[in-house]
Amino acid sequence: MASRGEPPEVPPEGLPGGDDEYRSVVFDESFVRAARLQEFSAQERMNDHAEAVRSRPARAASRDGGSGGGRRGTGARQALALVLVVGLAFAMAIYLGVRHPYQPSPAPHAGPLRMSVVPLAPESTVPGGAPAELFEHSPAARFRTGAEGIALPAARRTAHFSEGQVLSALTIAKDYLVASSLAPDVLKGSTVRPVRVLLDPDQLTQFDRSFDAPAGDGRHAATGWLVRFDPGKVALAAPQVRVRGVLRAEETESGRLEVTSEHTFVYALRPAGDSAGLPRADGASLFTVRRELHFRFDRDDLRMHRAELLFSYVQAGPQACSADAAHRLRPVLAGQRAADDRGPAGTDPYATGRATTALCGTLAPSAMPSTRDDG
Repeated sequence: MASRGEPPEVPPEGLPGGDDEYRSVVFDESFVRAARLQEFSAQERMNDHAEAVRSRPARAASRDGGSGGGRRGTGARQALALVLVVGLAFAMAIYLGVRHPYQPSPAPHAGPLRMSVVPLAPESTVPGGAPAELFEHSPAARFRTGAEGIALPAARRTAHFSEGQVLSALTIAKDYLVASSLAPDVLKGSTVRPVRVLLDPDQLTQFDRSFDAPAGDGRHAATGWLVRFDPGKVALAAPQVRVRGVLRAEETESGRLEVTSEHTFVYALRPAGDSAGLPRADGASLFTVRRELHFRFDRDDLRMHRAELLFSYVQAGPQACSADAAHRLRPVLAGQRAADDRGPAGTDPYATGRATTALCGTLAPSAMPSTRDDG
C-alpha cells in the first residue's frame, strides 16, 4: 500500500495508459454488426474448428449494420442523381438558348417601305353620271362591294408555319387593305390611326414622316401607305367601293411569311359641296386605284396582329401628271380634262434637295365608263 507521499497506483488522468488512449478505437454496436468477419463463440471453438473467425454473408452484414451504412449509401446515390439532373438541365438550357430546333434563326428588324405612286392622266373629258349607272357601264360592273371584294384564299401550311399562322397573315393583310382603302375616315383624310396600328413599330417613324412632310421620293408619300382625298374638293358619291383582287402567301428563304396583294378599288366621287349647295346627283365620276402591296411577317408580327410593309405600287386616275399626289390623290372629276398633257414636271439634276421619282401614265379609254352615247 502506498504511503501518503507516493503517487497513486492508478495512472494520472491524461497520461499514456489511461482510458483516453483507447477511446478513439472503441467501436459502436452498429460497426460491430456490420463487420464481415465474426469470431466463433467459446462453445463453437470447443468443436473441431481450426479457424478462429468466420465470414458473414454480405446480406446479413448489411442488414445487421442498421440504418447507418444504408443511409450513407442511399444518400450518396441521391446526391449523384441530383448532380446528373442538374447537369442535364443546364446542358439543355444552353442548347435551346443557342438554337431552337423548331424555329428558324431570329429575323432582322423591319426595313423602310419602298413605294411608287403613278398618276394616270385621262386622254379626254372624264364622263359623269349617276354612280349606279357609271358602275354598270364600267369594268367594275362585276366587282364586289367593300371588304367582300378582298377574299381570303385557302390557307396551307408551310415548312415552318402552321395553317393557322398562314391564315393569320392573310387576315392581317386584309385588315390593312380594308383600313387603308375602304375606311371612310381614312379616305377623307381625317385619321390615319386604323392603318398605323397595323404596322411594325420599326416602320412608324417613316410612316409619321410621310404625313408630316410628304414627298415623292419613293419613301415618304402618304398615298403609298393609304388612299386619301382632299375633303375640300371631292367627296364620296356612293358609300360602297367596288373591289376585286387576289391575295397570295408563301414562306421565304429567310424563314418568314410574305403576302402579296393585288387589288383594284373603284370609287364614285363628286365635287365637294359648297355654300351654294350640293352638286347634282348625276355629277359623279369614277376614280380607279390599283394597289400592289407586299407584306412580310415574323412570329412576333403574327402574335401582335401587325405587318411589315415591304413594297407599295400604286396607279391612280384619272388625275393630271402634274398633280402632287404624294400627300393626297387629286382626281379629275366629271366634265373635266387633265390640266395639262405635258407629262411630269421637269427635273433639274443640278438642283439640291430631295430627289423625286415622278412617274405618270395614261389612263386607257377602256378603263373609263362608257356613256349612253357610246351605245
